[in-house]
Order: sequence, then structure tokens, then C-alpha cells
Amino acid sequence: MISGTSLNMNVFIIGGTGLISSAIVDQLVDRDESVTVFTRGIHDTSLPTSVTHIRGDRHDTDALKTAVADTNPDVLIDMVCFSPETAQATVDAVASFVDQYVFYSTVDVYHRPPEHNPITENAARYPNISEYGRKKAAAEDVFMDASKQGLFETTVLRPWSTYGEGGNVLHTFGDDTYYLDRLRAGKPIIVHGDGTSLWGPCHRDDVARAFVNALGNETAFGEMYHVTSEEFITWNQYHCRVARAMDAPEPELVHIPTTVLRTVAPERTKMLRDHFQFSTTFDNSKARHDLDYEYTINFETGIARTIEWLDERDQIKNWNTEPFDDTLVEEWQAARNHMATDR
Repeated sequence: MISGTSLNMNVFIIGGTGLISSAIVDQLVDRDESVTVFTRGIHDTSLPTSVTHIRGDRHDTDALKTAVADTNPDVLIDMVCFSPETAQATVDAVASFVDQYVFYSTVDVYHRPPEHNPITENAARYPNISEYGRKKAAAEDVFMDASKQGLFETTVLRPWSTYGEGGNVLHTFGDDTYYLDRLRAGKPIIVHGDGTSLWGPCHRDDVARAFVNALGNETAFGEMYHVTSEEFITWNQYHCRVARAMDAPEPELVHIPTTVLRTVAPERTKMLRDHFQFSTTFDNSKARHDLDYEYTINFETGIARTIEWLDERDQIKNWNTEPFDDTLVEEWQAARNHMATDR
């Protein structure tokens, strides 16, 4: 199924102004589909004029039910469900009005570390670390059970690390943009472990296209898919490529064990705990076959576009607004020097 071909579909999106969902909206509009977006209206993302925007809280199930009933969509795309309770409440509210339910899940549903790489869609789920991943896995089960009961057809998509215009750039301590200014200024960059664990960022436009190609696609009914990068890089390579994309100096990488980072900065390293420390890859062959999924935007090109988008909106913080990194680098290097002199 080719995303450029209109199916004359009526598509209802819960969410629609986030990083991936805004790209889905744009691609659906380009394909001349009828699009309705249901959001709380807290993001300032501008929607195409042809899109119907209904403001409401998805946890207000009466309001959601009314909006879906009035729209009578062929497909509902759910971008903002994070628990089985929310999933069940939504099923109860909208099942009578929807033919296909497309759920935005995550690769965080898998148990970590994996038994093998690349991970396939039938790998063990319910991670012992990530509460977010456990709740997403449970929500998947709710929607798949609804499909088995004949309430609607369910399709689940599991992206990995998605970036692009409208989002920030990840690093060991999250996604605060001061990291980018540190690269520009030639400041030391903290890297967890030895920097050789694998990561796979995927541009939002490629991820969105898989969602669009799943709509009305009978092959995708009752199925789950990876929609992830096919360009696996180490974290050392990641930082060097980000620097190169913004014409910054070759970065000075300071490697600090993950256990140390988790101890000294537990609140800053939740993503490290749940995601970054694991070296994983994911098999996209099922999505390539069923959804015509293609990885078309290489990381260095995509990240340059993302940084340009941030620069144009003056959204990159000055590196000196966050002194934590320099303090930690100094303390870590002092500790290593002390250990060396004690030998």
C-alpha cells in the first residue's frame, strides 16, 4: 500500500500535534484523506487548514465517544495511550464507531537485555525495568484482545528512538538542548559506559509513513510491527555525527560507567536506565514486507535538519546554563587521577 495513493479514508487521531503524529497528519493531508485531530490543545503546532481540530481530554470518555461518533472514522490512530486502564476505557467508548485501531506503542515493551539481536516482534515483553514499557505492553494486550473479540481490527506499531523537526536531540542525560551548545563550544561530552552500545535514531517522516501505510491495510490487521532505524551506530559515533552535522569540533568524549551515572544523577538518567544502557537492534523485515516501510533519511542528514529547526526558533540553550556536566567531568577525572596515584 503506497502512502501517496488516497483511499478516501476518514481518519481520527487521538493526539496529532506531537513529533510523529504531526508528520502523520501532514502525510495524510498530502494524500487527500479526511483528518480529525482530538487533542487537549496545549501544543502550539499549527495544523493544516483542512484538518478538523477537536479540543478535549481523551480521559473524558464521554467527550471522546461523542467526537468519534460524530466523525464516524474508518480508522482511529491512538498516539497518546500509556496504560491498560486508558486503553480499556477507550475501547469501551469507541469500539462501536471504528473499523481499525492503530496503536502507537514502543520497543520498550520488550524485556531487557534481550535474549538475542535483532529483536523480532514475538520476543518476550514486559520489561523488568521500564514502567513505561510495562504499561505500553499491557495496553497492547487490551487492544489486541478487542481485535480478537471482533470489536475492531488492531494494528500496533513499535518505534524506537524517533527524532526530527519539532523535537530535541537525545544524549546521556535526556534531551535538554544545552548538549548541542556544548558540542558547538567544544566542551567535554559525557558518554555512558564505554560508548560502544548501539543506538538507532529514526527520522519522524520515515516512522510516520509506516503509520500511514498501515491504514486500511488488511495485511496489517491483528499485527504488530517494528518501525525503527536501519542505521545502527554506537553512542561514540552518535556524538561525533551530531557534532559533524552542526560543523562543531570533534567532541572530547568522557566515558563514565553507567552505574556511577545512575548513582550520582538518578533523576537525570532515567532514560539511561530504561533505554540507553542496552545494546539492541530490531528486525524491520515484517514492516518492510507488509507496510512498504523504508528507512530513507540517514541520521546525519536528519539530525542536521533537526538542529537547523531548533536554531531557527532559538531553542538551543547556552551550555553554561547547566553546570552539572562540567562539575561531574572534573570530579570524575579527579577521582581517576587519585586512583592512578594510589597504585
